[in-house]
Amino acid sequence: YCNRKRTWIKPEAGSTREALYRMVDYVAGSPHVREVIVSGGDPLTMQPRLLDEFLRVFREIPHVEVLRIGTRIPVVLPMRITDDLCQMLAGHRPLWINTHFNHPREITSESTEACERLLKAGIPVSNQTVLLKGVNDSTEVIRDLCLGLQRIMVRPYYLFHCDAVKGTDHFRTDIRKGVEIIQELWGKIGGLCIPNYVVDLPGGGGKAMMIPSYLLEFGKDEAIFRTFEGNIVQYPCPEGADALL
Repeated sequence: YCNRKRTWIKPEAGSTREALYRMVDYVAGSPHVREVIVSGGDPLTMQPRLLDEFLRVFREIPHVEVLRIGTRIPVVLPMRITDDLCQMLAGHRPLWINTHFNHPREITSESTEACERLLKAGIPVSNQTVLLKGVNDSTEVIRDLCLGLQRIMVRPYYLFHCDAVKGTDHFRTDIRKGVEIIQELWGKIGGLCIPNYVVDLPGGGGKAMMIPSYLLEFGKDEAIFRTFEGNIVQYPCPEGADALL
């Protein structure tokens, strides 16, 4: 279901040093870029020396303040998260890891240990889940996943709606299903456990946040809300404040 597989499966799209430095040159010439996301493919499958070099040259660009790595390695190949790798990554802080747990069964002792090694090295770990039909498209599964991630100190960051990638229609749900899941989570678990549900819009439209709306309308002297239980609540303006309408 990766929306980039159409490019990384091509031989000419391989991560050669020449191709990597073209990316670096672009960022160096773009002073508005303050944050760089190194994704893929999966950058933690690179040779550590090449990844170290790549991160170092980004870190030397004055306007690049934060580096992020998108990787599924802590989940699917946790033994690759060694102390040496963590030490190398820590040398490029501020650096964040965005990993990719999709189901609570992926939170194993091995993946937990991999995340702990990153955290002990001072590298924050967040999670990006893809909403997948028949895999995790229920409130119960997403709730258990988010609670499990919180227990291992991994922040539930994004719940991505599955992109319209060729050959993945069987994984895609209705957007209303994702909104329903998030709305139900707000009544069942704490805010730290609730990811942002987003749709990656086609044509470079960026991420659209799919947030359940609890604000129904503004009245003359109050705002009208619907709670997660469906109750209607009036919230008054402070005394002496201008009318909302």
